[in-house]
Amino acid sequence: MRMIPFAFLLIMAWSCQPASGSEEQADKQTAALEEAVPAGRAEYAIAIHGGAGTILKENMAPEKEKAYLEALNAALDIGEHILREGGSSLDAVEQAIIYLENSPLFNAGKGAVFTHEGKNELDASIMDGATRNAGAVGGVTTVKNPILAARAVMEDSKHVLLTGRGAEQFAEEQGLEIVDPEYFYTESRWQSLQRAKAAEEQPTGFLSSGPDHKYGTVGCVALDKAGNITAGTSTGGMTNKRYNRFGDVPVIGAGTYANNATCGVSCTGHGEYFIRYAVAYDISALMEYKGMSLEEATRYVIHDKLLDAGGSGGLIAVDKRGNVSLEFNSPGMYRGYARPGERQVGIYGEE
Repeated sequence: MRMIPFAFLLIMAWSCQPASGSEEQADKQTAALEEAVPAGRAEYAIAIHGGAGTILKENMAPEKEKAYLEALNAALDIGEHILREGGSSLDAVEQAIIYLENSPLFNAGKGAVFTHEGKNELDASIMDGATRNAGAVGGVTTVKNPILAARAVMEDSKHVLLTGRGAEQFAEEQGLEIVDPEYFYTESRWQSLQRAKAAEEQPTGFLSSGPDHKYGTVGCVALDKAGNITAGTSTGGMTNKRYNRFGDVPVIGAGTYANNATCGVSCTGHGEYFIRYAVAYDISALMEYKGMSLEEATRYVIHDKLLDAGGSGGLIAVDKRGNVSLEFNSPGMYRGYARPGERQVGIYGEE
């Protein structure tokens, strides 16, 4: 998937004769619409991803492909409805990610992968581009929806990142839903762990090629009618990870970043590389300090800078005008976006 340039279309929300028959009222309504959304900016925009990696059509059963596309469209429906009705980008991102966390198809929440010890350790983060406030949790095992915990950290604590038992205690004190760790068990993820452990005995190690070689992070970025951008990301991490490893997701600036002056970004991929290269923030910095467009910045970081370093994965991004970028250097990425009158979802490269 490549950059989708925004060609602004003036949409007359009240193109038909008003019920009252008042042309003056219609003019006032049109003027209010134009005042609310500056010329050259999309009324709203939303992008989502469900992970990137070795995702090949020849390895995907038709019924599973259908299930993924339906899930991506459902998440877009949730977020787009909030934005269309004038809701905040914070709420749109949160609710879209909750849907993805609750789906066993994705490596977040219910569908989280297993650690080497056979546990599910979950990470999430969210950032408000209007205030530059952010919240994140890492290594939680009992919080049903980690994105809610991340938002609670942002809005109801003095901190940015809480981890482990402390993050779980905070989430419980905030009244978030706490579940038995068994809730996160899925047989397919358990079998992925068994395959990963078996592959450790091979020279290529546990990141060998095959159907398990993908990064199942989920994320969402949205621009609302008020011009505010929010980015959020949630993940179960890497299959067979050890030692309470964190990837880029709970690291603000690596896996998640938002700034109303530039863009919002949510990443998915080999987290160690995204941390080292501060990928999410780098997109914003290239736009702010070098004057790059969203397309130029995302393509350079994903296809040149990151790839040259040996890092694989992708990102979704939305800029302050509602331009959308869905870039990845891996064979596939579960992804989609929506703007007024536009929608697209995809899985494989060159779609």
